Amino acid sequence: MSEVIEVDVVVVGAGFAGMYMLHKLREQQLNVQVIEAGDDVGGTWYWNRYPGARCDVESMEYSYQFSEELQQQWNWSERYAAQPEILKYASHVADRFDLRDNIQFERRVVSASFDESCHKWLVTTDQGDRYKATFCIMGTGCLSSTNLPDFAGLNDFKGNWYHTGQWPKEGVDFTGKRVAVVGTGSSAIQSIPHIAAQAAHLTVFQRTANFSIPAHNGPLADDFVRQIKSEYAEFRKENRNMHGGFGSRFVRSKESILSVGDDEREQQFEENWALGGFQFLNAFADLSSSTETNQFAADFVRKKIRAMVDDEATATLLCPEQIIGCKRLCVDIDYYQTYNRPNVSLVSVKDNPIQGLTENGLMTTEQEYEFDIIVFATGFDAMTGSLLKMDISGKDGATLADKWHAGPHTLLGLQVNGFPNLFTISGPGSPSVLSNMVVSIQQHVDWISDCIAHMRLNSFTYIEAELAAEQAWVKHTNEIADRTLYPTCNSWYLGANIPGKVRVFMPYVGGLPAYAKKCDEVAKRGYEGFLMQSGGLR
Repeated sequence: MSEVIEVDVVVVGAGFAGMYMLHKLREQQLNVQVIEAGDDVGGTWYWNRYPGARCDVESMEYSYQFSEELQQQWNWSERYAAQPEILKYASHVADRFDLRDNIQFERRVVSASFDESCHKWLVTTDQGDRYKATFCIMGTGCLSSTNLPDFAGLNDFKGNWYHTGQWPKEGVDFTGKRVAVVGTGSSAIQSIPHIAAQAAHLTVFQRTANFSIPAHNGPLADDFVRQIKSEYAEFRKENRNMHGGFGSRFVRSKESILSVGDDEREQQFEENWALGGFQFLNAFADLSSSTETNQFAADFVRKKIRAMVDDEATATLLCPEQIIGCKRLCVDIDYYQTYNRPNVSLVSVKDNPIQGLTENGLMTTEQEYEFDIIVFATGFDAMTGSLLKMDISGKDGATLADKWHAGPHTLLGLQVNGFPNLFTISGPGSPSVLSNMVVSIQQHVDWISDCIAHMRLNSFTYIEAELAAEQAWVKHTNEIADRTLYPTCNSWYLGANIPGKVRVFMPYVGGLPAYAKKCDEVAKRGYEGFLMQSGGLR
């Protein structure tokens, strides 16, 4: 066995969370080791290299704000940044702040166990590395554990298959190929137009249609960029006060949809449709408060889909049956129009599900389809998947998997009772995936960094979420989720895309401002709800 290397902190993951966590802890002169499965930084944007991969938050908002020089000197090229540009940005940050020396690449953490005798975490990797640290911080991401369906015959298929979340660096050439895409979530909606432009024929297998709004993407105008950068501090502050941490430059209506007539309602929907992206749901204040108000918005988008898709039967399949917004709204570039191409077909597998792969393609309950390439755009085991893939054990050897067998329990999405000195960045119970992830990440990292500084100042070596406080937070997050339409449909927010996963609404729906205020209050009250113990911390 390899020798145990002692450090102050182990950080798992070198995406946006892990990199900023490293930067903040190094400012405290702590010895930090980051462990990353990939061979470079970037996290989600390192793995998701599929054609068309793009952020659905505007680029001027989807970036770090801890360095004024960084945000002034970095220039984005498009309204919604594509994956290569975001990955280039992550690499630039790593170089600019000299982060790579503290990152161990091509190592995957397999276990982390808490030693109660010394209040240390023992972290091991798949390469046999062993680290002992006072703190273990999980920056593993909310959408990083790929969900590959358990189809029979994966090894029988003679062609090549890929998952959008683990795309090969060298890319995939679809030229002249018969291609299948399984799934119609965000990664499928982004990749399908690009694949269709290359493939001889593309067949899309859809179980559940999703709502998607056009991005209206394009190059960023120099005048617009200069304006934002001239008032970046105020712009960032305004965004932090938005429910999701972004979108402050757009008006969020305070008007009820029930208070206007048909013509005014249609005009407002048209205006917000033209804005693109998530702004569509800001057309009226109460679109997410009831099925009655939501139906107006859903019907408007269904009408748009029917106008964009020539074939009536295909358009009908593409019109979602559920309400709009209970699943993550997708943002697209020419997605629906792609089905007008003569080389694109849509197959519904809702009533005739895929049975498995054969030597030549896919088999549904109705027939076999032959392909050269199969792309699984089947999403992720969101929020908990990456954490539960590791063997994490806390006090008395209790495992995180057992602790979360009935759903994830955390205090503020930051800590789990029974797992002292273990922090989770954007964990379940925090706004995370319902917000601008970079803003949520920065808020979490700042809070954790301040907490560790407080512990060092007061010679604490032990922090643990108290059980009563954790239970109260879980109850609160469930109560506010139940006041919304979010839990009403089978989404990955509830883990409904993973067979056997307990269905619990995982993110905090109360909004980033309310959440950040709560975190600040907890800290000001001496980290209320957290138990701290003294000892010697170097």
